[in-house]
Amino acid sequence: MTTTTPFAPHDPDFVANPYPAYAELRATGRAHHHAPTNQWLIPHHADVSALLRDRRLGRSYQHRFTHEEFGRTPPPPAHEPFHTLNDHGMLDLEPPDHTRIRRLVSQAFTPRTVERLAPTVRRIAGRLVDDFRAAGGGDLVAEVAEPLPVAVIAEMLGIPEVDRPLLRPWSAAICGMYELNPDEDTAARAVLASREFSAYLRELIAARRKSPGEDLISALIAAYDDESEGGGRLTEQEMISTCVLLLNAGHEATVNTTANGWWALLRNPEQLAALRAAPEALLPTAIEELMRYDTPLQLFERWVLEDIEFAGRTLRRGSEVALLFGSANHDPARFADPEALDLSRADNPHVSFGAGIHYCLGAPLARLELRAAFGELLKKAPPLRLAAEPGWGPGFVIRGLKELRVEC
Repeated sequence: MTTTTPFAPHDPDFVANPYPAYAELRATGRAHHHAPTNQWLIPHHADVSALLRDRRLGRSYQHRFTHEEFGRTPPPPAHEPFHTLNDHGMLDLEPPDHTRIRRLVSQAFTPRTVERLAPTVRRIAGRLVDDFRAAGGGDLVAEVAEPLPVAVIAEMLGIPEVDRPLLRPWSAAICGMYELNPDEDTAARAVLASREFSAYLRELIAARRKSPGEDLISALIAAYDDESEGGGRLTEQEMISTCVLLLNAGHEATVNTTANGWWALLRNPEQLAALRAAPEALLPTAIEELMRYDTPLQLFERWVLEDIEFAGRTLRRGSEVALLFGSANHDPARFADPEALDLSRADNPHVSFGAGIHYCLGAPLARLELRAAFGELLKKAPPLRLAAEPGWGPGFVIRGLKELRVEC
């Protein structure tokens, strides 16, 4: 049954503040069919958390069915470069390929590896904030939030500094395809970026094969797994897709949590004052709360691989569910006073990094970057204040401010 819902992901007013609509969805049911996107909307924390772990749902269906068997239309041949890139990344794979690739990437992307990056992350964040402070402020998105994670992942991958300005435009074009019902112009930009980024990484991988370094690409080339099904190493396409995934998924959360988080702090001056008074003590819980309060990834899609009974309905094989992370993170059944920003919130099982086998591999790196970005701004730009009312970008799935102009 299809019902009218307040879910309006292409409406700028909804994108600017989706949380009242989420409250209405939660109050009126556990699953709502949304005809414009042909998805089942899942708004409650307990259900989102459970379905993220439910193996009857998948990020892909192609490990079990053809497009035709699953009742889906294959993507147009012109989109192939994007789908080749996207479909070989572990975020959109299911076991056994997901298991094999994640195990191999984990060898090169360990918590110890991430922790060794801490001085580099602090150095980059410190330089960006010094420049920002010297200029008296500016656009926090373009001048601090975006450059930091891009510079960090570029450093990890060993991408030469001269080539790094290419990364953010490629990533933005590719990420356009993760929005709901992307149009052909968006697809064309994503296809071009997929071609160019893939060609660039292919050359870089070839160079690292001849002359390995201390970078992540060299570590991915060396990673070997004789336990996973099939054993062996990552294929070249899997390496390319992994590098792109690390850039795309690895920086969007940091960019949007930094910008959205500062906007939340500036609207809650008493919480900002508390954070400035005790940054070392409060920053760990503050970062988790800012990710919960204004979730950087609002929606995560899964395919129904077999008929399941859910909330008194039958979700048929071939259906798609939209797990509403932003709604789950504001569910009063799980969070006390969820509409309030509470930087000391200790019980905070937000779903911003997902759950289950697709839990974000880069979560430790994102937290490291966020600690550095917020820590440096709190230390070096204490009088940070709003210079102009910000506007939201057009995206809903990956939701963030276009700019945040501040003075310091």
